[in-house]
Amino acid sequence: MIPHQIQIPIPIPIQPLVPCPIQISRLPFHRTTPKPSNFRLSPPKSQSTHQTKTQDDGVPADDVKIIAKFRSRYNYIRVLEVSKKVDHPFAGARLLLLDGPGNIHSISYLFRSLTNTYFDAFATLPPILPPGPIGILGFGAGSAARLILDLYPEAVIHGWELDPSVIKVAREFFALEKLEKSYPDRLFVYVGNALKASLKDGFSGILVDLFSKGSLLSELEDPNTWEKLRQCLRKGGRIMVNVGGSCVEAEDSRRDGKVVMEATLKAMHKVFGKKLYVLSLGNRKDDSSIALTGELPDLDDWKRALPRSLKFYVNMWVPYSG
Repeated sequence: MIPHQIQIPIPIPIQPLVPCPIQISRLPFHRTTPKPSNFRLSPPKSQSTHQTKTQDDGVPADDVKIIAKFRSRYNYIRVLEVSKKVDHPFAGARLLLLDGPGNIHSISYLFRSLTNTYFDAFATLPPILPPGPIGILGFGAGSAARLILDLYPEAVIHGWELDPSVIKVAREFFALEKLEKSYPDRLFVYVGNALKASLKDGFSGILVDLFSKGSLLSELEDPNTWEKLRQCLRKGGRIMVNVGGSCVEAEDSRRDGKVVMEATLKAMHKVFGKKLYVLSLGNRKDDSSIALTGELPDLDDWKRALPRSLKFYVNMWVPYSG
């Protein structure tokens, strides 16, 4: 998230279900997008001057279409579509928002898999895993799953999502149903508590992307949670985690994103010790971060196994310093 960027949010021209207006994302560009992040609207085109847009800039309100909006048992669900014609990195994107502040939980484009977001960093995990299935805890609309299935022909994914309404929306508006039909032996989606996810022979790797009401789950601040997840791994398995950061806006103002991120990393450190690495996204160290467990692999080998568009992530990992 770029500091000191002036935003001029305005309400979407329909009656909101909560006091907070939907906002346009303040995600940094160049594939360094944290998640969740806020979706902020800029003034209509008639009130703004033309300049090159980045993800930190607002999208004009008349270039955003709401295609679904309702409350489920767990979330305030909105599906937004950004015009293909708008001068903005999100042009043509479909976005899933799940909480009052308007944090983005999934993003997809019609003609490309890469998202220029941290989901792309998630897609660097398979080459450094032992053989076996990958678990996604916090499946959302399937952004990470789609990328991995497209990039790695041998990958098998088991995804967990608590809210059945999110999966319904994913199938209807994010082509999840098509994805499931395309990969019937490689993609398995479950509705239920992701922290109770398990497979008989364990996971080769686990992606953790668990947020509720705009904040990381409080359970992730407990070392016991990470010990249980560690026990779900096969030998040599790893966990990659979206730990959020200062860019994350929670419904509860007491759940400061940076503080929650630090508490989560400390809990992970108690279980994984020196085998914990952090990749910082955005322009400030605490903007948003991804964590990785296990010994850092040979970086050259890792790069060779990745598509060119993802290689740069490899050199961004640093040991967790506490």
